[in-house]
Amino acid sequence: MSTNLATKLREGTKKSHTMAENVGFVKCFLKGTVEKTSYRKLVSNLYFVYSTMEEEMERHREHPIVSKIYFQELDRKKSLEQDLCYYFGSNWQQQVVPSVATKEYVQRIKDISEKEPELLVAHSYTRYLGDLSGGQILKKIAQRGMNLSDGQGTA
Repeated sequence: MSTNLATKLREGTKKSHTMAENVGFVKCFLKGTVEKTSYRKLVSNLYFVYSTMEEEMERHREHPIVSKIYFQELDRKKSLEQDLCYYFGSNWQQQVVPSVATKEYVQRIKDISEKEPELLVAHSYTRYLGDLSGGQILKKIAQRGMNLSDGQGTA
């Protein structure tokens, strides 16, 4: 196995990625059937994940390993807030709640941040790489499927 991080992550997450692609919501989404209620739940959950991850990355920005991949330019929280305002209105913070799975994921991020902050690198790398590659394809599908103008609800 290569020592390249990208290769290791791709190989190590292949099974999970395949399983995720076969979930009903994702299958429909990839076919262009995007239901706004489900999509805004996804955006809500991503908000909680990214808020926590970015907060923990900031907290460990001077850690010898975390500092190597700490780039605030990649932060998603503000973009997700714009999307939530679009979908829920200006009082979105009173309306969004994380799913049980999201709460568990957020707690996992907090736990590793406390005990082994270097593991934040894998979470951060995987999330942002997904956004920068596949996320752009999914953005176009969402825009078409929900008839959104460029930038509306997909910041």
